[in-house]
Amino acid sequence: MLRHLTIRDFVIVDRLELEFAAGFGALTGETGAGKSILIDALALALGERADAGVVRAGCDKADVAATFDIGKLPQVGAWLAANDLEAEDEVILRRVLDAGGRSRGYINGSPATAQQLREVGEFLVDIHGQHAHQSLLRADAQRALLDSHAGLTASAQQVATAYRSWRDALQILQSASTGAEALERGREQLEWQVRELDTLAFSGAEWAELEVEHRRLGHAASLIEGAQFALDVLADGEAACAGQVDRVATRLDGLASYDPALQDVADLLQSAQAELTEAVSTLRRYVDRVDLDPARLAEVERRMEAVLACARKYRVQPGDLPALLADWQARLAALNASADLAGLSARVDAARAEFLRLAELLSAGRRRVAGDMGAAVSVLMQQLALASGRFEVALLPLAEGAAYGLEQVEFRVGGLAGQEAKPLAKVASGGELSRISLAIQVLTSRSASVPTLIFDEVDVGIGGGVAEIVGRLLRELGGERQVLCVTHLPQVAARAEWQWQVSKETRDGATLSSIQPLGDEQRVREIARMLGGVEVTDITLAHAGELLRSTPVLAQK
Repeated sequence: MLRHLTIRDFVIVDRLELEFAAGFGALTGETGAGKSILIDALALALGERADAGVVRAGCDKADVAATFDIGKLPQVGAWLAANDLEAEDEVILRRVLDAGGRSRGYINGSPATAQQLREVGEFLVDIHGQHAHQSLLRADAQRALLDSHAGLTASAQQVATAYRSWRDALQILQSASTGAEALERGREQLEWQVRELDTLAFSGAEWAELEVEHRRLGHAASLIEGAQFALDVLADGEAACAGQVDRVATRLDGLASYDPALQDVADLLQSAQAELTEAVSTLRRYVDRVDLDPARLAEVERRMEAVLACARKYRVQPGDLPALLADWQARLAALNASADLAGLSARVDAARAEFLRLAELLSAGRRRVAGDMGAAVSVLMQQLALASGRFEVALLPLAEGAAYGLEQVEFRVGGLAGQEAKPLAKVASGGELSRISLAIQVLTSRSASVPTLIFDEVDVGIGGGVAEIVGRLLRELGGERQVLCVTHLPQVAARAEWQWQVSKETRDGATLSSIQPLGDEQRVREIARMLGGVEVTDITLAHAGELLRSTPVLAQK
């Protein structure tokens, strides 16, 4: 669960440190105070897209860090270990975003990508946004909700992969069938190119060797002359230094018997003499080996010119010719395979059979859960003052199938105003849609394994007695998970086990947001404000107290 959140210079927050409790908590405050900023900051730490506009005006960067207790989440520890990240009983996700839009992510102090933050965040937090009910009108969102609730997300991904493999194989077969002449021309061209480079028999290592040998043969005369000059200076000339060094060393060695201080110098000269002797021997062997070989030089130059000619022809560097040959060989093999229409047809059949096998398993899973999900959402709808409403999950067969399986998923609602079950978008009003969305979110959250659930003003369009029921549902959910709800409804806030108030003020000409944990009396006044607006009267205070007394726990946990 979420334990700690630190926010610095994010939108209108200068510095904020929050400690989170278990159970159901409410975040309240006036419109524009910055309630949703906390959710946005947490989303940034969880790897959501970074926008430089969230950096507080006049600041260089925004910094958000979230600490989670993962003692009961072995899957998170396994993910951390698999990604070579330090795994303990907690995980710290941090995101730093500068004013230029560049962001850096960290997991337990180690650099991490935004994708890694998102991946680990999926184990930790589930955020239900205030516009979630709008996404329910999309077929893809409905299908994703059903698959997630049924634990079929991985199966759906496998089906999508198998579908793409089938369609790719089918496209290759179709191209091979309709473009046989063009394919044959391409194959002949590749065969000719492959033969040319095969005949050249060139390797990348050979080019480096040719360059070294060419330099040596091309400067052979200078090399011989230079080596002979060195021999004359060192050993063969009248004033060769090797002999002079030997005489000096011998003289000093004799004088060392009179003064031992000279012995170190004599020893150094003797060592130098030994190295000079080795250098002279090496030079003599080199002179004996190096000779002028115009024929070999011409042969090397012809080989280099042949390689360069091929490189220029195909517009690559000489060292890239072997890689080019390997690419052509692979393409030629693919073209040869594509010419085998029978083989391609067999591949299509096999890929389609695999898609159908996986898709039928997915369909069976969807059928198994669809009815139960419809019944469960219907119960919640009735609790949310949609007593006549009936929720259904329809599975509409697709003749050829699609990347998402053998059926389209369609959420339907019946019973409202006596209507038969029809697609959700056609029968639900805005307020009804909000309640249906909330029912679905509560149900899917109960079945999820994520320990922290955040609801950001999902109760929009709800009021009165329904709001009290929403509060009760969230309270019940808080008995199983950590739940945080951003709300404007006093009936919802009163059901919370703990409550924070968001407010804003002007300091030094800057508007800043702050969050304050509320005690018993403070909660009464905040609930009264939510009930009666700016003017808090004795009546609203009494009503607020009554709302809170109807909740088993009044004070903050």
